[in-house]
Amino acid sequence: MDFINNQISSNRLEPAPSVLYVVGTPIGNLGDFSPRAKSILNKVSTIACEDTRRSGLLLKSFGAKQPLLSFHQHNTNSRIPQLLNLLESGKSIALISDAGLPGISDPGEELIKEVKKAGYLVICIPGPCAATTALVSSGLSTKQFIFEGFLPLKPKERKKVLMDIAIETKTTVIYESPHRLIKLLKELCELCGEDRALSISRELTKRYEENIGPNIKAALNHFKEIKPQGEFTLVLGGALKAKFKKANDSELIQKMERLIKDGKSVNEAAREISKTTDQTKRYLYRLIHQHVKE
Repeated sequence: MDFINNQISSNRLEPAPSVLYVVGTPIGNLGDFSPRAKSILNKVSTIACEDTRRSGLLLKSFGAKQPLLSFHQHNTNSRIPQLLNLLESGKSIALISDAGLPGISDPGEELIKEVKKAGYLVICIPGPCAATTALVSSGLSTKQFIFEGFLPLKPKERKKVLMDIAIETKTTVIYESPHRLIKLLKELCELCGEDRALSISRELTKRYEENIGPNIKAALNHFKEIKPQGEFTLVLGGALKAKFKKANDSELIQKMERLIKDGKSVNEAAREISKTTDQTKRYLYRLIHQHVKE
């Protein structure tokens, strides 16, 4: 009982000096803004945000007038020391993103790490998050899942991540922008197979919320006809648990070359090996052709 009373008492004192509050903001519907989040944002010394104009409109909706300081991926290195100085001087800081929970696929992660390293308290004020909202709405397994966020753009890194995703048996959550969505769907179709379960969410919590699926093929066909708009959250079902161990590219190439040497066509070799390894026929077919070119 004393513990509960202490918690209630400390909540009345929020925001406390020299504390970083990581505050979740709505991802669409303003009705999802918690009273505690609004209270913190009305009282902290400074609010660090991605876009001061966008956040300014959000804060104006409930009368908050605290000073805003831009904090985004392009000024992280210069801003972190400034924010640490504010904490050292006894100021309280709220960190918000354009939408959702800071620290998830944004530079808030770096700030939180440095603040904790410097010995200051970090308190998270829970709020909406596109990843978990889309996951729960997808109907796919939530028992175990992996959050990938935005995938790498460099070809070598991207290929490795996509290949790992293709054989992952847990549900995978991915973020993607509208101009790269179709490319990603084509990559997933090639590596995972067109029937792999997939739910794509956009406009979450808003009036025109959409959840597109139920598999990669259906989603790809949908966005070939309807131009992607807005930010997307993809929830990819896990691969069926393999009855064979994971094979690397070198092993796969050697197996295919043996079959081709024995008279099999490339197509036949790819189909045969796909039945006993962790890769699709399409991937194997592309792999051997890339190897020949090299």
